[in-house]
Amino acid sequence: MPHGGLVTLKYSCGVGPSENLKYTCITELLESITEGGGLQLAIRLEDVSTTYEGEKRPAIRDINLKVRSGELIAVIGPNGAGKTTLLETINGLLRSEGLVEVLGLDVRKYGREVRRRTGYVPQDFMVPSDTPFLAKDIVMMGRVGRIGLLKPPSKRDWEVVMAVMEQLGIADLADRPVGKLSGGQQQKVMIARALAKEPELLLLDEPFSSLDARSRETVCRLIADLRDDRSVTALVVTHDLSAMPEECDRAVLLNGGRITADGEPEEVFRSEAFLRAYGHIKVVRP
Repeated sequence: MPHGGLVTLKYSCGVGPSENLKYTCITELLESITEGGGLQLAIRLEDVSTTYEGEKRPAIRDINLKVRSGELIAVIGPNGAGKTTLLETINGLLRSEGLVEVLGLDVRKYGREVRRRTGYVPQDFMVPSDTPFLAKDIVMMGRVGRIGLLKPPSKRDWEVVMAVMEQLGIADLADRPVGKLSGGQQQKVMIARALAKEPELLLLDEPFSSLDARSRETVCRLIADLRDDRSVTALVVTHDLSAMPEECDRAVLLNGGRITADGEPEEVFRSEAFLRAYGHIKVVRP
């Protein structure tokens, strides 16, 4: 089924201007198609709320989200909206209420297995300058789940690592101490580590924050290629709406810890929920 199929299905719903109706329609369609055996869900969240330890107010609440395998989704929203919390919840890093099913597994019971199959890039990850590891060693850490602890990397493992670094334009940094690299270079190393895992799911939290325009295009292209060639599912958090991958199938808007709009990116940008979250701004995309 082509990626544009979701848009066709959504328009056939005949919904009105309410973002809640659009969201409900998309959710019901995904559920009915999946139950019919046509599509496989990579992520399924039902009535999910996550509260940080020591806090009384949930950081995200009443989250209902279904993501089919091979979708590329932008997670957008103002600061403090709950975007990072959503990714950490999906990755099984936070305790939550409700159903969190990832790659067909209950993340509470099988969180380690989910993380083994997921490439995760955290937000604002900076390596101390005295870190002794080389850049290629950090990237190789992404393959530990495949290699096994205390086992040496194989020839193929190193081929995968170097191929990913080549694709990201950092092969020449392979033998440099990662702590001596610039912020943008370290960001690419962390992205390479996630890709070297050969994941089924990618969770990228502000992956473009330290990258120049050319590097952003490279990363977006790699993510889109993984979706098209291997049906890798990807959720990309970004505060820079102009840097949002144009290949995105959907945009999920969070505000105040809730999903307030979910659909085709251009429709989300025109929604009342987007206006409430961002005000009168014009989104310019490539």
